[in-house]
Amino acid sequence: MKYKAPGICPVCGEKLSITKLGCPKCSTAIEGDFQPCEFCRLPEEDLDFVKVFIKCRGNIKDVEKELGISYPTVRGKLDGVIKNLGFEPAKDSVKDKELKEASKLEILDLLSKGEITAKEATEKIKNL
Repeated sequence: MKYKAPGICPVCGEKLSITKLGCPKCSTAIEGDFQPCEFCRLPEEDLDFVKVFIKCRGNIKDVEKELGISYPTVRGKLDGVIKNLGFEPAKDSVKDKELKEASKLEILDLLSKGEITAKEATEKIKNL
């Protein structure tokens, strides 16, 4: 059984580097300071999300269906992956409006199913 190499030092939180590579067939070993790819450092949950996102060709509606999660949750997960890769998620006012609208629809859906009260729905919408 092979384990995923940790990407972060459990002592200080710094990014780890790979210092030794080995061939499982002939036992050749190479030592040095090797950097893993950025995706290798992603937490398993982020990596699983990226795989689904790529499988769905970036179509957020398809990602929603595949994972059984809402649009705002997909956007949140995508922003988390972007941040974990070292980038700053874009702050686009149009995207923010879309996210708020999708959140409102999700809240109204919960209300219509009787999962939350009108008072709770009003409070959740105010907090968007």
